[in-house]
Order: sequence, then C-alpha cells, then structure tokens
Amino acid sequence: MNPHAKPQVAALIARVLLGVWFVYSGGLKIFGTGLDRFTLDVANYQLVKAPWDAVAAYTLPWLELVAGLCLMLGILRKGAILTTAGLVLVFSVAVGWAWFKGLDISCGCHGGDAPIQYWQKTAEFAGYFLVLGWLWRVEAKDPS
Repeated sequence: MNPHAKPQVAALIARVLLGVWFVYSGGLKIFGTGLDRFTLDVANYQLVKAPWDAVAAYTLPWLELVAGLCLMLGILRKGAILTTAGLVLVFSVAVGWAWFKGLDISCGCHGGDAPIQYWQKTAEFAGYFLVLGWLWRVEAKDPS
C-alpha cells in the first residue's frame, strides 16, 4: 500500500465533512433563515455599520457555500482550504469582538436566537484551524 494513501483517504473524509458543514451553514443563511436575517445578526456584532453589515451578510454565506463545495468536490483544494481558513478567521475575530464587548447576541451561524456560548465557539474554531492546518500539510505533500 502506498504510504501516502492513508493520509489522503483521511484528508478526503475531512474535506468532505468540512465541506458539507460549510455548504449547510452558508446554504441555511441564504435559503433558510435568509440574508435579511443574517444582516441583522451581522449588525448585532457592532463591528461594521450599514451598509457594510449587509455587504458582509450577503457575501460571506456565498463564500461558505462555494468553499464548501470546492472542499467536497476536491476542486481548487488549496484555495478552498485558504478561503475556509479565512472565513473561520473572520468569524473568530467577530466572535472575539462580541465576547470582548460583553454582547449577549445570537451567533448568526445557523439562525435561531440562542446567545453565543463563547467558550464553545472558541473550541469549535480551534478545531476548524487544526483540521484546516492538517489538510494544508497533506495538500502540500501531495504531488498531484
């Protein structure tokens, strides 16, 4: 068996699972709860004012959706990993800002009104970065 086969299979599984999650997250914002609702969620973070809250709210879910599809399908893998990492970084900064400001707001990640559980989100983001960093390493070693 090729010594690179096991990491490649694990990377494929990780990419597909992560891709499904980001397609779900972006798709829910676009087609489920709606971009108008997500605009309100973005505004609640108090990071940007109108019209930039709407620009962010109408852009980020589409990036999530496209990056997730690329991860799932193995298209532009390095770009999809970087885009997803960038999205997680943006989300991390926003949640960190809200935590710093003591805001009792909904995350906006999947609709709903439950307030952010800051420690839980911190662990979630750390998990994303670990998986994405590992995927990047696997991709860097892949000769194809």
